[in-house]
Amino acid sequence: MSTAMNFSSKSFTPRPPDKGAFPLDHFGECSAFKERFMECLRHSGYESAACRQRAMAYLECRMDRQLMTNEPLEKLGFKDLINEKSEEKPEK
Repeated sequence: MSTAMNFSSKSFTPRPPDKGAFPLDHFGECSAFKERFMECLRHSGYESAACRQRAMAYLECRMDRQLMTNEPLEKLGFKDLINEKSEEKPEK
């Protein structure tokens, strides 16, 4: 009985990422946002939930500068943070 696996029987067909390719930030337009996010990660012991505000700001920067497709932040998982922002605004 052979224990060797035959990897050539299946072919792998690559597919593009679901959201498409993201252009690199060659001019560093959002590097300040990225650095604040990375600093937050380091201080929180790489607990990403503690840095969601900064992650949202970074993604907003990328969308504003057309480094990624504009998406509603709710769709990117920030619905609860958007609700908090609107509740913090004082009523007129």
